[in-house]
Amino acid sequence: MSKKTVLYDKHVEYGGKIVDFAGWQMPVNYGSQIEEHHQVRTDAGMFDVSHMTVIDLTGEDVKPFLQKLLANDVARLKAQGKALYSCMLNQDGGVIDDLIVYYLEDIWYRMVVNAATRDKDLAWIDQQSSGFDVEIKERSDLAMIAVQGPHAREKAIEVLPVDVVEAVSELDRFYGSQCGEWFVGRTGYTGEDGFEIMLPDSEAPSFWDGLAEAGVKPCGLGARDTLRLEAGMNLYGADMTESTTPLISGLGWTVAWEPEDRDFIGRAALERQREKGVAQKLVGLVLEEKGILRGHQRVVVDGVGEGETTSGTFSPTLKQSIAFARVPKQTGSHCQVEIRGKLLSARVVKPVFVRDGKAV
Repeated sequence: MSKKTVLYDKHVEYGGKIVDFAGWQMPVNYGSQIEEHHQVRTDAGMFDVSHMTVIDLTGEDVKPFLQKLLANDVARLKAQGKALYSCMLNQDGGVIDDLIVYYLEDIWYRMVVNAATRDKDLAWIDQQSSGFDVEIKERSDLAMIAVQGPHAREKAIEVLPVDVVEAVSELDRFYGSQCGEWFVGRTGYTGEDGFEIMLPDSEAPSFWDGLAEAGVKPCGLGARDTLRLEAGMNLYGADMTESTTPLISGLGWTVAWEPEDRDFIGRAALERQREKGVAQKLVGLVLEEKGILRGHQRVVVDGVGEGETTSGTFSPTLKQSIAFARVPKQTGSHCQVEIRGKLLSARVVKPVFVRDGKAV
């Protein structure tokens, strides 16, 4: 039985086309996915992301526990509210999930993990916490709304409670602030500025209406995916999985190798892979002929070998088809992608296509 977020009735009221996503009834769009995409790139849009899992970790051992659990190092978080992006790995270095963790106090961190991986994430975290003085609490009482776009912050501030506005009006990027029962992070998954707002379930529907009245348009999962791909942001289950490591998924920058004695889960496997030499890399592709790039299409690199697209779409901003692909390390500036039995030419680029609304 699919679950519903507290905003499900609002999605229906606003004309959302509902689909099943990771066991949740969620809006894929409210009419036009492309219009919603452009709305976020040029103004402000909002997404219900309440299906994602918010976890509070507290206790005397929470910092050393997270230093073991995550490939990135939470010791880098010195200022209250600072956020860190990290992968959570298995012993083989494969990615169990990617996540954001916020430092709130020395004995309190907040983590946001993906909806589709909720059960295995919680089970893994609980299993690894053995021997640590840590309390793990899923915050199923909170809704989460992402407000994204060049005008997202100013429009959200019109609607946020006064005391919350005072706490977040000067918030730096990749920081969050707790204000009463509300938490606001200046983070997102679109490549645009904005907020991700966690608030009590009971207050979410009226806040959604208030945002709409302020000119923030509802957007669905379809636009969220095209936005994140343009912005060069990986999708769990496509661009990285439990059988791929950060080193071949364009996420080597999220692995904190220092200090050398921090024995995080998966470190030994990553060190072996690094010493042996990584055979693949994640790149961006721009199709130079007519066609649509999707995941799991064969990539052919003349004289080098083959790879595969991991996710792809038509970019509304670039008006071209784009993709991520895992290809041989020696791949140069061009390749071919097999689409419907034909090999079509593609240009190899850094896997960030759009930044702050402009082509990179």
